[in-house]
Amino acid sequence: MTGNRPDTLVYLVDDEFAVRDSLTLLIESTGQAIRSFASAEVFLNNYDPERPGCLLLDVRMPSMSGLELQDELLRREISIPIIFISGHAGIPDSAKAFRAGAVDFLEKPFDNEKLLGRIEEAIKKDIANREQVSEHRKIQNRLNHLTVREQEVLSLIVRGYSNKEMAKILNISNRTIEAHRAHIMEKMQAESLAELMMMATHSSHNAPDNFSLAVRA
Repeated sequence: MTGNRPDTLVYLVDDEFAVRDSLTLLIESTGQAIRSFASAEVFLNNYDPERPGCLLLDVRMPSMSGLELQDELLRREISIPIIFISGHAGIPDSAKAFRAGAVDFLEKPFDNEKLLGRIEEAIKKDIANREQVSEHRKIQNRLNHLTVREQEVLSLIVRGYSNKEMAKILNISNRTIEAHRAHIMEKMQAESLAELMMMATHSSHNAPDNFSLAVRA
């Protein structure tokens, strides 16, 4: 099981002790670490954003329901994969959960092997998401170290302009364009033009507002 990685963790939130006890024993039998909580509030106070994993979440709970916790996680921009578990939820609950990004919605009693499979898939998804976010941050950090002029040149590279065309647009010499291109490749740690294009276009679709692939007039 992927969860055998020492850094992964399954969170379980359910107000029924018997459910927490049985699921904890089941999941621990695979070698996967698990922490269980009787309420959404206690979970929120103990969630570790640095550890990849997933959340098993009961729908109907006193004080804060599972669906309300899902909304709160979205509000806090916490994107841990959620597998809902419930003994008495209806179609509207499951539909709302899926619309908000739930990985699955299992009705009690559920097949243990199916649950363990869903947990493994959810953990893999969280690991992949974290790797993607980490890579994006690396690229964004490199972009942030480009000068204003280098960002302008990069914008034109992405749009397919030749060195001669870029020199005319920016009113600088071809040699200066070549120097900017070399600096951009070095700062972006790109081994090819194709890799540079991939970095720049990916960032333009996902980057914060402080970077824009638009040429300044």
